[in-house]
Amino acid sequence: MKQENWYDVDSLRQGGFSMSTAFPALMRKVFVWMTLALALTGLTAFGVATSPSLVAMIFGSKVLFWGLIIAEFALVFAISGAINKLSLSTATLLFILYSVVNGATLSVIFFAFSTAVIAKTFFITAGTFGAMALVGYTTKTDLSSMGKILFMALIGIVIASVVNMFVRSSGFDLIISYVGVLIFVGLTAFDTQKIKEMCQMAPDAGEATQKLALLGALTLYLDFINLFLYLLRIFGNNKE
Repeated sequence: MKQENWYDVDSLRQGGFSMSTAFPALMRKVFVWMTLALALTGLTAFGVATSPSLVAMIFGSKVLFWGLIIAEFALVFAISGAINKLSLSTATLLFILYSVVNGATLSVIFFAFSTAVIAKTFFITAGTFGAMALVGYTTKTDLSSMGKILFMALIGIVIASVVNMFVRSSGFDLIISYVGVLIFVGLTAFDTQKIKEMCQMAPDAGEATQKLALLGALTLYLDFINLFLYLLRIFGNNKE
């Protein structure tokens, strides 16, 4: 996923910018966009899960279901890879569309886990995410080296997950889940720090920097969703 646009903080520092007066507004946009996207995903997931016709349409057709999965990947790559070419309104619409599509596919969790377990896991995720975002926002330690390690670990866990699709080991799956939690806990702090640095160095709150803030919101959204899913696999109890 190409995200060097907002990770390239060094080039912004070399440009001689002091802390931007637009910093507070940009940071608010990051977290407001992320929160709204999460709310939209949750409402969509619940709406689909409680609609027999939508459930039948989405999960009754392998073509449609896998089409939605492919669409999710395509939207993420479109937003992150072409952010400079997109207008702010187009990028925002794509983010909204991604949130809805992701909610539709995530509705399956309502059939695998009880509502109580989902709610409990969500609050645990929110607390963990908030704590690590605060760490990333306030720490004076440069987390860049940790970010590189976490990215390599993320690639490893993706490969391990694919392997386990064939091995089907419940013990291995649990290990993957714990490692996944650790990875996204770390990535939450790392990404928050980089987004903060980007917003501090932004020369203004123009469309270009707002698009980067939107990309930051997408990154934190993905951190939250993945952290939630790994925790759900750990804490969740399958319905009887």
